[in-house]
Amino acid sequence: MGSCLSPCQAFWQQDRDRKSSGGDGLHRDAAQAQFASYFNRYTDDAVFLGTDKSERWTLSEFKAYAQPVFSEGRGWTYHVIERHWEGSGATRWFDEVLHNDKLGHCRGTGVVVRTPAGWRIAHYALTMLIPNSIAAEVGRQTQEVEQPNAQP
Repeated sequence: MGSCLSPCQAFWQQDRDRKSSGGDGLHRDAAQAQFASYFNRYTDDAVFLGTDKSERWTLSEFKAYAQPVFSEGRGWTYHVIERHWEGSGATRWFDEVLHNDKLGHCRGTGVVVRTPAGWRIAHYALTMLIPNSIAAEVGRQTQEVEQPNAQP
């Protein structure tokens, strides 16, 4: 069941030639700072997990974070490299490899549910992909930053 199922394809509104356009509806809305259409893709009780350990946001908290950025016409740009779907019925889940100019390769994982309004994201998590060859160094730097007396 790893292939994208047709209801999910409609949800993501994939472009006919993704290689040339580099995205889909969710990530396109974020890149273009389209606040209303971006957040209409989430359920009212959605949770978004960002790359920082402090970033566990309810939908209203995530909106509060994004609103000033989007209102300035800025968003965030992630290009979809690949996406895999699982599940059946009214709940599906996915993982995707993304690329961002600042962070490099990242992974998004999420759960979508069918609602009366259509497919919506109930949970999304964004993580940075760290090559194993530098993971120990990144871990060391993270621990340094998280020390109580660490300098920012």
